[in-house]
Amino acid sequence: MAWRASLSKTVQELRIHLCQTSPSSKGVRDFVAHRYQELKNQNPQLPILIRECSGVQPRLFARFDYGKEKAVGLDGLDEAAVESKLEELVKTKPQ
Repeated sequence: MAWRASLSKTVQELRIHLCQTSPSSKGVRDFVAHRYQELKNQNPQLPILIRECSGVQPRLFARFDYGKEKAVGLDGLDEAAVESKLEELVKTKPQ
C-alpha cells in the first residue's frame, strides 16, 4: 500500500463527514477507528479532518493543489470499501 505513504505529496487536505449513529456511516466510523492512526503516522503533515454531524450522509473530500476538490459518497460502505474509495480518489486527482 505504497499509495498511503505518498498521500501528502498528492493531497493537501482530507475531510471525512460522517454521522455518529447512523448505520450508513458504520464503515466510515470503523475506518476512522482502525486506520486513521496509520494514515496520520505515514503522513504527519497532512491535515485529516473528521467532521461528525447527526444525520449527515458519509462523504470523503480531498483537496488538491490550486484549491481543486473531489468528493465521493461513502453511504453504506464497509471499512475496506472506504479505503478503496480513498485510494481511487487519490489516484484520480483533478488536472
